Amino acid sequence: MRRALGCNPSYISRWKRRFLAERLAGLYSRHSGRAVEKRTPRLEARILEWTRRGPSDGSTHWSTRKLGTQLNINHMMVARVWARAGLKPHRVERYMASNDPNFEAKAADIIALYLNPPQHAAVFCVDEKTAIQALDRLDPVLPLSPGRLERHGFEYYRHGTLSLYAAFNTRSGEVLGKTVARHTSQEFVAFLSEVVANQPAGREIHLIADNLSAHKTARVQEFLQTHPKLHLHYTPTYSSWLNQVELWFAKIERDVIARGVFTSVKDLARKLMRYIRHYNRAPKPIKWTYRNPKHRIMPDTILNVTDH
Repeated sequence: MRRALGCNPSYISRWKRRFLAERLAGLYSRHSGRAVEKRTPRLEARILEWTRRGPSDGSTHWSTRKLGTQLNINHMMVARVWARAGLKPHRVERYMASNDPNFEAKAADIIALYLNPPQHAAVFCVDEKTAIQALDRLDPVLPLSPGRLERHGFEYYRHGTLSLYAAFNTRSGEVLGKTVARHTSQEFVAFLSEVVANQPAGREIHLIADNLSAHKTARVQEFLQTHPKLHLHYTPTYSSWLNQVELWFAKIERDVIARGVFTSVKDLARKLMRYIRHYNRAPKPIKWTYRNPKHRIMPDTILNVTDH
């Protein structure tokens, strides 16, 4: 019988005992289950309304089980209503809005340097990546193997920090880099001197930088006055995303910093500069283009950023 029904011996013996004890009454199901819940428009509206309110227990958002318990319904009903409405209470998106009154003029100035740079001029995006930690793992790093990820020990030793100045050439994609212990106006001016020295004498240079106070000091203004061929363009407030070097910083973060093991601050600086040297063997510029949205009535344009 076990082989014919495809069940285990304990299942057969359990029902056999019930039949011997209660005859036909013992064959009735012990758990009839609960009535099927139907998703009515009224119930769906109630779930959505409670979802928008948020919990009253101090937590920031509902889970399906928590809301299901609150409304005395199955949590899968909540999950289906959320899926239908496209709600994901467990996720959050962040945004940054610029309050710069001259946003359009400043953004247009920078975008023009990307799309139509001055002839025979060099355009650089300049910024610093600050407080890069030289973290050394106290336990050995276990390499990846089939079926296993690379594993780092939880504990680490922090040797110190440094900052990385970078100037991204928008035409060629090459990067000029320099590591420093601090990121003050003095270091910024020293880095600008290296950028100028790297270019042919007399070439016009345009630098795109953010509104950091160290970029606007009297020392910086004095340097600009002594170098009339050097022009500094500031991004609008809260709009450093317009600076292409931020994309390159994200790349070096992924490739070197995030999973790196550094035995000292000097080791960190050496590995950062080695990465820049290898990157400059095959640099990739970033292509900025305009495209028209398909589902907009107004003929506005938006900016699309892609690797070239």
